[in-house]
Amino acid sequence: MKNCLIVDDSRVIRKVARQIFEAIGFVCEEAEDGKVALDKSTALMPGIVLLDWNMPVMNGLDYLRALRAMPGGDKPIVIFCTTENDLTHIQEAMAAGANEYIMKPFDADIIRGKLEQLGLMGS
Repeated sequence: MKNCLIVDDSRVIRKVARQIFEAIGFVCEEAEDGKVALDKSTALMPGIVLLDWNMPVMNGLDYLRALRAMPGGDKPIVIFCTTENDLTHIQEAMAAGANEYIMKPFDADIIRGKLEQLGLMGS
């Protein structure tokens, strides 16, 4: 069973994402900001991270950079999921180590499509 860390300051977004990921066989953890996510990643490295950009305490980009610097932090698949849709943000996220980038709002089909593209589930 694959584990997923859902990082978003919106409880509603975390709940919706969790339902989608659990329905396709992931075990999910949640974090409301990058600092909590970093602590959880230290305790148990996630297989996949669904990551918001704009959060209090530590934003998604700072979390991603810290994750990638950790031992084993190069392994998780990181999908940015944000309202930041300009090319500069997307390029910055990819340069920092994001594997994919999706826009809010999202639905189960969008998540499944990205997971299929990444080879994380059958078509």
